[in-house]
Amino acid sequence: MSMSSEPERTFAGLPPAQGRGFATSWWGRAWLKALEDTALDGAQLKKGRRLAREGRVGAVSVRPGRLTAVVQDRDSTAYRSDVLLQELGDEEWERFLDMAAERSGHIAALLDREMPPHLVEDAAAAGVDLLPGIGDLDPECGCEAWDHCPHSAALCYQVARLLDQDPFVLLLLRGRGERRLLDELQARSVARAAGAVGPGRDVEESSGSPAQGVRADEAFAARDILPPLPPPPDPPEEPGTPPSLDTGTAPGDVDPDALAFLAADSAARAFAMLVDALAAGHALRAPVAELTPAEDSVRMAAGDLTAPPAVRERLVSASGRQASGLDDAVLAWRHGGSAALSVHDEEWQPGPEDLAQAEKQLAAGWEDDGAPDFRTVNNHWTVRASGVQLRYGRDGRWWPYCKVRGRWTAAGPADTDPAAALAAVTSD
Repeated sequence: MSMSSEPERTFAGLPPAQGRGFATSWWGRAWLKALEDTALDGAQLKKGRRLAREGRVGAVSVRPGRLTAVVQDRDSTAYRSDVLLQELGDEEWERFLDMAAERSGHIAALLDREMPPHLVEDAAAAGVDLLPGIGDLDPECGCEAWDHCPHSAALCYQVARLLDQDPFVLLLLRGRGERRLLDELQARSVARAAGAVGPGRDVEESSGSPAQGVRADEAFAARDILPPLPPPPDPPEEPGTPPSLDTGTAPGDVDPDALAFLAADSAARAFAMLVDALAAGHALRAPVAELTPAEDSVRMAAGDLTAPPAVRERLVSASGRQASGLDDAVLAWRHGGSAALSVHDEEWQPGPEDLAQAEKQLAAGWEDDGAPDFRTVNNHWTVRASGVQLRYGRDGRWWPYCKVRGRWTAAGPADTDPAAALAAVTSD
């Protein structure tokens, strides 16, 4: 039993827990991880979690080295349950306080009664383990189980909820009450501000020498107790405004209209990339292939920005097309980006496997010999005596086309069902 003079704190029993998660704070979840790493019998933990969730844990007493509560079984039998945790020694507390005093962020947080999650990592680097490790939580229960029983497990789950409310409970369990800890930290803070030498340190150590940092193996060992990364911020509502080019200085060989167009396009593209990067599943998608200068010219011409006449001429030239050809390419791009542009530009001969897949899709699209009368040339399926066509892409999708003023023009997005793709253009 602990002989510490630190005060005991008692917390009233908590109501039944709602929802799936049992702890919401980082400290509560870290405590549960330590519990689950410690227990040998996962079935007992599940029973204990159920008892705690049902509100069967009474008032919890917390004092240095020991947790105590009365836990009721589902048949209302009550057991006194204790969980013991080794207190930190005086030397360990000195190292912890010195570490906290050296980091202004820790001082400010602790004096504000906040517990920064990375305090655990920094304390571990100083040789002080705040969270219990495997085998550190020692249960004692009136049911006389030798390992964690449902009653001691329920007590530990309840303590996770207490840590949600006040993480200083852990420091009291480790041997120091909140008031004493904050008084000692305040004294160190004042001493450092006055240029005094802290306990256990000489003048050379306190003269402002650079921090040693954290050993790589210590940082790796702490990987499972580090807090999760914060969620990314919400993207802005629209692209930023490009800088003004009206400087009053002659532009020289630079075309101001072209430069302004490129700046606005870059802002819009950066905005689109940011929104895409923050979208769910972005990390699972394959990276987008880099565009060629000709393809990028089509992309810019297909955007929402209106290109001045001189810029339009430059886009036509860079695309390697006639003006009407750029218009057709832009229409294809708007229906499906670079994949649609590739289908628009490339005519290819499907191999045996591709051809078999295409014919399978065609047969599934039109049952009972209801398919149109197609004339097939390479990957183009043209409906005879009409101005509509299906183009088969290398990705196994069908793209609808229609003839406008003698030119085949993209008429809609792709579909894996050729009948649906053709219906979209024929209905129009």
